[in-house]
Amino acid sequence: MNILILGSGGREHALAWKLSQSKKVSNIFIGPGNAGSMSVGTNLEIDPGNFEEIRRAVTDHNIGMVIVGPEAPLVAGIHDFFLDDDVLRNIPVIGPDKSAARMEGSKDFAKAFLTKYNIPTAAYRSFDKDSLDDVPGFLEMLSPPYVIKADGLAAGKGVLIIDDISEAEDETRAIIGGKFGEAGKKVVIEQFLKGIELSVFIITDGKTYKLLPEAKDYKRVGAADTGLNTGGMGAVSPVAFADDVFMEKVRVRVIEPTMKGLTDEGITYKGFIFFGLINVGGEPYVIEYNARLGDPESEVIIPRIKSDLFDLLEGVAEGNLSEKNIEIDERYVTTVMMVSGGYPGHYEKGYVISGIEDTSDCIVFHAGTKNSEGKSVTSGGRVLAVSAWGRSMNEALGRSYSNAGLISFKDMYYRPDIGFDLQDICF
Repeated sequence: MNILILGSGGREHALAWKLSQSKKVSNIFIGPGNAGSMSVGTNLEIDPGNFEEIRRAVTDHNIGMVIVGPEAPLVAGIHDFFLDDDVLRNIPVIGPDKSAARMEGSKDFAKAFLTKYNIPTAAYRSFDKDSLDDVPGFLEMLSPPYVIKADGLAAGKGVLIIDDISEAEDETRAIIGGKFGEAGKKVVIEQFLKGIELSVFIITDGKTYKLLPEAKDYKRVGAADTGLNTGGMGAVSPVAFADDVFMEKVRVRVIEPTMKGLTDEGITYKGFIFFGLINVGGEPYVIEYNARLGDPESEVIIPRIKSDLFDLLEGVAEGNLSEKNIEIDERYVTTVMMVSGGYPGHYEKGYVISGIEDTSDCIVFHAGTKNSEGKSVTSGGRVLAVSAWGRSMNEALGRSYSNAGLISFKDMYYRPDIGFDLQDICF
């Protein structure tokens, strides 16, 4: 079967790398892909948000399955577009339809869903322009810091954690006033939960699910979780505190009621569900749902899947996921994200990347790169993810960092302390 993966980041390179190992996959197309995905498939110059371009690519290349990497096309309804098209409707899309993608596309919808089905989450209230006057009173009921979230997708910038109550009120008004465009027409304000975060993933055919490896990523740009939030500076899997006892709580209190809630709501969810969790004193709480795999979590969880990933995707498409098997590598995998200087603020592009060919005992997943005259050059803020296996987190991190040290491009930066809060390690 020919497959098309939509997206251009490390997640999409990791998916293409893994699926290239399947005997069931004939050709892999990545749209638009990056300099790394070229080594395991064929890049197509298409915009994941342009459904007509995708339609042409699917028909031109005899695509039998589409895997949606980023959230925006899902929230915009690419799955529905396929179902409504006479030519495309029988081609499976791995990713939920627009109704189900609201789990990520609307934080207000997600919080209402969590509350309705008694899934542990922070106390909250939603506001719009008609209820702005109620914001100060609700903030006074909470203790700082205050968590302010734009309801819709805001390119990773829509969540603010603010210590000062006046600033929290001002930011709420600014968001509803248009700071994040349509994404901020509604705002969710919620209780701050203190704990340690982790990401849990399942793949589902709408009836049953398979649990994928869990991971912990690191959002802050600076060491010891300082500085601005980013799309992710690194990740580790497995997560030390996510033992059998904790994961059983996750299954019973989070995953199972989520699946039941989707069924009760009449939503058939086909694809990945990403549970953004926080461990509060040994108890799992849901911070958010995402309708796709995470990045850079994909760069550590996909290398831990030993069995054929396409077999699971086929199970989603055919509705027989329960008959499929998944085998997980018990070793640790860690990834260190190499970013452009200035990220997540202003940064330059077009710098030549060298040294990837000198790495060993690792996989270098490309994120913000493109091919220019046969050379890999930087084209984004997050450039490369250096992933490595190890019998311990320490060993895996040692390999990730030693290989990262062999790679160079102008103004390169990476966090020196991935995994610091799970073990006393600093490189």
